[in-house]
Amino acid sequence: MSRIRTVIRRGLWLLLLVLVAGLLLPEARQVPVQGADRNDWHPQTFWYHPWGKSGVHKGVDIFADAGTPVIASSGGLVLYRGELSRGGKVVLMLGPKWRLHYYAHLQGIADSGIWLGAGALVGTVGDSGNAAGKPPHLHYSLVSLLPLFWRADEAPQGWKKMFFLDPTTHFVIRQDA
Repeated sequence: MSRIRTVIRRGLWLLLLVLVAGLLLPEARQVPVQGADRNDWHPQTFWYHPWGKSGVHKGVDIFADAGTPVIASSGGLVLYRGELSRGGKVVLMLGPKWRLHYYAHLQGIADSGIWLGAGALVGTVGDSGNAAGKPPHLHYSLVSLLPLFWRADEAPQGWKKMFFLDPTTHFVIRQDA
C-alpha cells in the first residue's frame, strides 16, 4: 500500500511540475497574418453578438489577400490539421500558458511538423468553411484550458469568457507597422 501511495505522490508532483512548466513558457504573441496590423480587423470583432449558429463571435477575423502567409502567433504543439464544417481548413495548436491557438478558414495548410516555433508558417489566408464567398480572412481564436473565473460576465454566453480570450489584447504590435 505504501508503494502505491509513493507512486501516486510522485505522479501528482510530476503533473504539478508539467502544469507549472506550461505556465512559465514564454509566449510570443504576434499577429498571425504576415504584414497585418490593427487596420486589418474590426476592433469590436471579439465577442460580437449575434453571430450565426455560434451566437457570439469568439475570435478575431483578420482580413488579407487570399494566399497571404498565416504564421504561428506563438510557438506550440500542433494538435490538429484538417477540415471542419464551419472552420474549413483549420490548424489547432497548444501553446504556452496552456492556451489553444485556433486558425480557421485557411486556403492551404502547411505541413510544417508537429512543433511550430513562433512565426513559423501555419498556412495561407482563405475563405474555406462557412467563410466561402466572403472576403478572405483568418479567423483566429485564443482559448485558455485553465478557467479564468474572474473574466466571466453578463454578456451573451459571458461565462465562456473564462476560456475564450480576446486575441487583439494579446497581440504585440510593432510600432513601425
